Amino acid sequence: MQRFLIRFARRLKTAEYWLTGKIVISVLALLRRLPPEKALGLAETIARRAGPWVGRHRLAVSNLRHAYPEKTEAEIEAIASDMWANMARLAAEYVFLDKLFDLDTDAATPGRVEVSGRDLFLLLREEKDTPHIFFTAHLGNFEFLPIAASNFDLAITSLFRPPNNPYVADYILQTRRGAMGGLVPSQAGAALQLARVLDDKGNVGVLVDQKFQKGVRTTFFGRPCLTNPLLPKLARQYGCDVYPARCVRLPGGRYRLIIEDKITLPRGADGVIDIAASAQMLNDIVEAWVREDPGQWMWFHKRWAL
Repeated sequence: MQRFLIRFARRLKTAEYWLTGKIVISVLALLRRLPPEKALGLAETIARRAGPWVGRHRLAVSNLRHAYPEKTEAEIEAIASDMWANMARLAAEYVFLDKLFDLDTDAATPGRVEVSGRDLFLLLREEKDTPHIFFTAHLGNFEFLPIAASNFDLAITSLFRPPNNPYVADYILQTRRGAMGGLVPSQAGAALQLARVLDDKGNVGVLVDQKFQKGVRTTFFGRPCLTNPLLPKLARQYGCDVYPARCVRLPGGRYRLIIEDKITLPRGADGVIDIAASAQMLNDIVEAWVREDPGQWMWFHKRWAL
């Protein structure tokens, strides 16, 4: 009887994923019929109205209260509303990647997408015999970063966490793969795949602001959390330079991609990269980014759950 109930529960979950996936993909297909700006504006309007009714809104507000105890409830709700708008735009932008990303690396004036750190992109693409690690966070449209690198002929293999819904995950993976180059799902064997890329003098990109159940203990916005040690471990093993990169939304539906100078990861008394201290350094950098643009980060994520 127990086995039957377990199988039945799994089938129910599969059916739920299938139905949800069909709805999500159908909505995105309908948005595709609209002009990009109109579709993005519609998605944002719906998200701002519907977001407060979603269960994760309570988690987002709770996280914001802990992060910004000095802010009023109205200010907290305003940031949460901006967050839902950002997430809706991000989802809708998947179907318009070919129309929205207009970066011309040779243009004298920027279009919808501009780059801060252009000279670094040009420099790094010439270092063909040197592996590099880039890290970012779930800010703005972070999906634009590997596309930008590809436009500069800088191939990056990106580690990403697919959505729990396998049908939505397949759709997003197909959409991403056409424009972003190599993709490695965050699952068993991912570290080995990235290590092979670095072995071949390639470049990898990593999102570092997610909870990792077997991570090292760190803090983020002053609260304990678990952080994935993969990046500092890879940097220690391969002696790679590590570069921060992020995407910021600008007014008028524009985007700024920022690649910063390489960072120096902390080392212990033995001269070897300190994994825990490095993970904390990454958190501190991301926290500074989020404080600059709090409405562009995923506050509904269970980042602090231990």
